[in-house]
Amino acid sequence: MKQRTTHYMLKEDEKGKEPNIYFFLLFTAVMAAVFAFLLYTDAGAAKLGAYYIVFLSLMVVMLLAAGLKQHRVNPYSYNIIYYRGFALFFLILLFSCIRYCIGIFRLPDAFSSYDIIWFIADSAITYLFTSLGIVLIVSAWLCVSNIALIRHEGKRLVNVLGIILAFLMSGGLLLLIYISSRPFTVPPKYQMAVHLALNLCAVLYLYLESMLIGSFLAVFLAAHYEPDPDKDFVIVLGCRIRKDGSPTPLLRGRIERAVGFCEKQKEATGRAPLIITSGGKGPDEVISESASMKQYLLEQGIDEGQIVEEDQSVNTWQNMVFSKEKIQKIKPDAKVAYATTNYHVFRSGLYARRAGLRAVGMGQPTKWWFWANATVRECVGLMKDNMKLQAWILGSFAAVCTAITILSFH
Repeated sequence: MKQRTTHYMLKEDEKGKEPNIYFFLLFTAVMAAVFAFLLYTDAGAAKLGAYYIVFLSLMVVMLLAAGLKQHRVNPYSYNIIYYRGFALFFLILLFSCIRYCIGIFRLPDAFSSYDIIWFIADSAITYLFTSLGIVLIVSAWLCVSNIALIRHEGKRLVNVLGIILAFLMSGGLLLLIYISSRPFTVPPKYQMAVHLALNLCAVLYLYLESMLIGSFLAVFLAAHYEPDPDKDFVIVLGCRIRKDGSPTPLLRGRIERAVGFCEKQKEATGRAPLIITSGGKGPDEVISESASMKQYLLEQGIDEGQIVEEDQSVNTWQNMVFSKEKIQKIKPDAKVAYATTNYHVFRSGLYARRAGLRAVGMGQPTKWWFWANATVRECVGLMKDNMKLQAWILGSFAAVCTAITILSFH
C-alpha cells in the first residue's frame, strides 16, 4: 500500500491550538437547555424534531472538524479517538432521526412533543439496532483472523483476544436488542426503572463500541504515514529478541523499516539520520534489545557511527524518555521519527508526545492475522491509559440518559 506523506503534520504543534473536548459537553448542555425551553413552551413535535436534527448535524460537523484540527496539531492525541468514534455515532443517529421525523413532518398532528422525548431517550438503543451489521462484520473478521493466528502461532490466551471481543460485542448487542424489542411485562411502577436500566446498558455498550471504532481508525490511519525526509534521528523501538540474542522477525521488520527510510532520505537529501536502537535487557534475554539491533544493523552494512544505543528502557514510554535524553545531548532541536510495527504507531506517538518528544511514526506492515489481534490489545491499552477522561464522558452520557428517560415517563 502506498504511504501518504505528512507535509502538514507537526507544523502547528502548539498545545494552545488543540480543540477542547470539554467544549462538546458545554455545547450539549446549552443545546439541552434550549430544547427544554422549546418543550416548556409547547413548540410541538415537528419543531422539536427539526431542532434535534440540527443539533445532531452540528455535532457531526464539529466532531469531524475537531478531529481534523487535532490531527494537524497532534496526530497522536487520545482525543482523536473520541472525535472519530462519536462522529460516527452521531452520524448514524442523525440518519435514524431524519427517518423518524419524516413521519412527523408529514402528519404533525399525529405526534406529540413527548414522542420526540421518547425517541431521544431511546437513542442508544436506536444506535444498537442501526450498527448491528457493522458489529457482526467486525466480529466475523476478528474470529477469522484469530483462527489464522492460532494456526500459525499456537493456542495461547493472548491469541484469542479477538474471538473473546467478538463474542462480547456481538453477543452483548444481540442480547440488548432482544430484550429491548420485547414488551415489558413488569408492573407499571417498575417500568421506568427497567427502561432506565436498559438505556444505561445501551449507553455503556455504545460508548465502548464508539471507543473501539475510534481506536481502530486511529491505529489504522497512523500506520499509513511516511515522515518527510528531513529527520536527524530515527528511533527503532525494541521488542523481545530470540534466545540467541538475534532479532525476532517482528523486530527485524522495525529495523528494516528504519533503514529503508534512512536510505530514501539520503537519496533525496544526501544526509542520512542517526539511528537510535532503543531497548534494554529483559530478565530472560542474553543481551539488550539495543545491542541485538546494533549487531543486525552492522551486518546490514550500516556504519557504526550512524548508530546511537539506548539500552536502559523496558517499555515504550521509557523508549521515548531515554531516547529523548540521547537526542538532547546531540542536537536539542532535532527532527525525529520512530519506527515500529504498524499497529503500534499511534500509541507510541502518544507516549512520545507525553514525553515531550516531537516525533512522527512509521509503521512496518505485519501479517493480517497478527495485526487484528495486536490492534485489539492496543485498543484495550489505549482505553486503560485514559480512565479519568473516559469516566467524565461516560458519566455525562449516563446523566443525560437518566434525565431524559425520567422525563419521558412524566
